[in-house]
Amino acid sequence: MSERSHTGVMSLTDRLARFLPAKWRLGGAVVPVVRLSGVIGAVTPLRPGLTLASVARILDRAFSTRNAKAVALVINSPGGSPVQSRQIFLRIRQLAAEKKLPVLVFVEDVAASGGYMIACAGDEIFCDPSSILGSIGVVGGTFGFHELIKKIGVERRLYTAGEHKASLDPFLPEDPEDVAKLKSLQREIHAIFIALVKQGRTGRLKGDESKLFSGEYWAGETSVQMGLADGIGDLRSVLKARYGDDVAMPVIAQPNGLLSGLLGRKSAGTISFAGLSEEFVSALETRAIWARYGF
Repeated sequence: MSERSHTGVMSLTDRLARFLPAKWRLGGAVVPVVRLSGVIGAVTPLRPGLTLASVARILDRAFSTRNAKAVALVINSPGGSPVQSRQIFLRIRQLAAEKKLPVLVFVEDVAASGGYMIACAGDEIFCDPSSILGSIGVVGGTFGFHELIKKIGVERRLYTAGEHKASLDPFLPEDPEDVAKLKSLQREIHAIFIALVKQGRTGRLKGDESKLFSGEYWAGETSVQMGLADGIGDLRSVLKARYGDDVAMPVIAQPNGLLSGLLGRKSAGTISFAGLSEEFVSALETRAIWARYGF
């Protein structure tokens, strides 16, 4: 084959390669990207949150991507369920060990509380100067309505089997023993959270632990100084600097076809008034969680 014809074949190959998915092209590195966004574990009929069940499939796909050099996680979450946060963390670390792939985390607006717990699954964490990270603590809250129902003439009738079955009922006066029990549970969960952060950030945390684990949160530059993150950087710039200008960054997302939409969505006629009320309350709670961090 002449040099001219050889060049012509290569040119044709390059042209054809442009029509292939990025992860199938030859020559450049591939780093699949998974976005993890939203409140963790807040699931209602109309507003699913981040859970292991909702992200397991896309995580599996990302770590199984052909020719992958790493997996990038883009996190934007104010936290939520500690159980779901830890389970997602564990699944990421399990897949990283099985596939022998590094995990690079990129924080957008916020990775706080459970969102930061998931971020700690990364081998490296990058953030924007204005990102918010931290809030390594446990919070729980309710309302007290017992004075209100007395004022409007409502009598509370509650029947239980089990001495503590009605603990922290918002329509009964607060019981100090119930509060002490709740705080004991929170301290236990907090200790699990702290151990996980220390595991994920071994040798990189700086400063007084009483401040690091106080539930406080910080902006990007301070987070880097405290060892909560490794550097300031965005997804595109960091991956191009590390893997070359031709690095492919395919986004691994949930299937969004017609059939999956029909199977995963309730028809309008099946939504009851109670369901709408539940959705309204859930929306308020979700808004309140984001609002803690100014969003």
